[in-house]
Amino acid sequence: MAVGQNQRNRKNDSMLTKTGKARLGPLNLAQLTKLLETSTKPKEKDKIQRALNKLNLLAA
Repeated sequence: MAVGQNQRNRKNDSMLTKTGKARLGPLNLAQLTKLLETSTKPKEKDKIQRALNKLNLLAA
């Protein structure tokens, strides 16, 4: 569930998962690079970097 909320009060947000984490699939290159710069956790940075690499492979 989203952080600090129960399921009854949770608003559906297509950009967040059930646990409140961001979905990276629909983000574009600029959004992903901005997110990579602002992220502090190594695990999140790795996940964003993989999404960037995937996006670059699809574009090429």
